[in-house]
Amino acid sequence: MQYNKIILPLCIIIGVTACNNSNSNNNSTAIHTDSAAMPNEKLLPPVETQKPNSNYTPAFEGQTRIPAVKTVTAYQVDKIAGKIGEPWAIIPYSNDRFLITDKSGFMQIISADGAVLKKITGFPEVDNRAQGGLLDVALDPDFTQNKTIYWAFSEKQKNDGNLTAIAKGIINEVEDKIEKVSVIFRVLPALNSTLHYGSRLVFDKEGYLYFSAGERSILEGRKQAQDLKSGLGKIFKITKEGKPAPGNPFANNSSAMASIYTYGHRNPQSLDINPATGELWEAEFGPRGGDELNLITAGKNYGWPVITYGIEYYGAIIGDAIQQKEGMEQPVYYWDPVISPSGMTFYPGNEIPEWENNLFIGGLSSQQITRLQLQNHKVTGEERLLTNLNERFRDIAFFKGMLYTITDNGNVYRIKKKS
Repeated sequence: MQYNKIILPLCIIIGVTACNNSNSNNNSTAIHTDSAAMPNEKLLPPVETQKPNSNYTPAFEGQTRIPAVKTVTAYQVDKIAGKIGEPWAIIPYSNDRFLITDKSGFMQIISADGAVLKKITGFPEVDNRAQGGLLDVALDPDFTQNKTIYWAFSEKQKNDGNLTAIAKGIINEVEDKIEKVSVIFRVLPALNSTLHYGSRLVFDKEGYLYFSAGERSILEGRKQAQDLKSGLGKIFKITKEGKPAPGNPFANNSSAMASIYTYGHRNPQSLDINPATGELWEAEFGPRGGDELNLITAGKNYGWPVITYGIEYYGAIIGDAIQQKEGMEQPVYYWDPVISPSGMTFYPGNEIPEWENNLFIGGLSSQQITRLQLQNHKVTGEERLLTNLNERFRDIAFFKGMLYTITDNGNVYRIKKKS
């Protein structure tokens, strides 16, 4: 694809300098993002300056509103595609291409330069009302041999109910369709709700699949986040066939679903494994305040809705308005006001040295990408990126030293070291 590279005036935003451009998607738009020449990063006042929704006290120092950091390496943001539909997830695919899910029920393959190469159809019907649809996707660890992918979607049930379902199938690129489709897991019970499906997927190095399921937002589902007989508000660990993974923490508990890995979650739409440590990390939506970043450990209870740093959207307290309880995990970090975390990825490269092993989280209502420095399971610095674009960032992926992100407006951006 031929680039229309434009050098734009600099516009100052928090932590970086950047510019916006409204060119059409027929040509890639280069949005150069630079920063001051500093030998090393230094801590700055916290990026969050708004008043919190509650007066709750953090459980430990650094649990929220950590000092900011500023990227000092020059980098650029290129809009490589636009108006490609309703994208929900983006992952590296094969031959320097990406696979993007579309909420309405199909997938697209695009080149690393943003050209739409194929539209893959033949997926099961989705319930794409509100937050539902064809959601996350993951490649089988043996994809190069078996061409198998896994995806999450909202599946209609009887009496207007629906649920989060996990399916698998084989991509046939010759005929541009998915074949041999089978649903391997359904998150029960089904509810009449169009919200909080969770739905992120990630394979570990042993070939087991982790996926998240929300509690569906309504009160009937909320209380089930603490119920080990219910699939709502959980993170699961399963085999490629949809069976409980060996060694799961509740495998010998007759009062629990053997596929459950952790519980007490609200709406976990962010999930990734730290490639440097092998640890599973998750971010989830709080209510009004209280978005969380969690280190996921087998069998743990993450508290929702018993403990939370948020309040109801209409201002009331939740439950007993407590933030700590024995036997329930504290978030590593929380945000109040919220960032609305969607897809996230670790940055294992060193092309931008200060980003190495940092965590990047797409923000919806916050219209930003949040960069977090982590050390010893604590957040040590926070930065807000791409705030000038006024986009809801739905997912983000790492590929060959670069970050690729999709937005609810159907745009695809590439973030890389300035050339």
